[in-house]
Amino acid sequence: MHLVSLPPLLKFASKRPDAKQSILAWCDEVRKARWEQPADVKAQYASASILKSRRVVFNLKGNEYRLIVAVAYKVGFVYVKFIGTHVEYDAVDANTVEQF
Repeated sequence: MHLVSLPPLLKFASKRPDAKQSILAWCDEVRKARWEQPADVKAQYASASILKSRRVVFNLKGNEYRLIVAVAYKVGFVYVKFIGTHVEYDAVDANTVEQF
């Protein structure tokens, strides 16, 4: 997969150093992945939540942080839509948020 929005993740990691390793590991795994459908994401990340509009929510660092992405399965692109704490995640609509 091609991770389109890496800078927001790196910026978040610089503000939250405790999340950096989880973010970098997730980025590495996504770059190696070949998701063709939502079931492929679930096969790799059982705890991921598949939403409408091709969105997926990932739990990072033991569910301390939440990451919302949009996946363009046919072209292999992953777009970061939101990253934040669990509390910040609870304050947004995961189906429509456009943080970046």
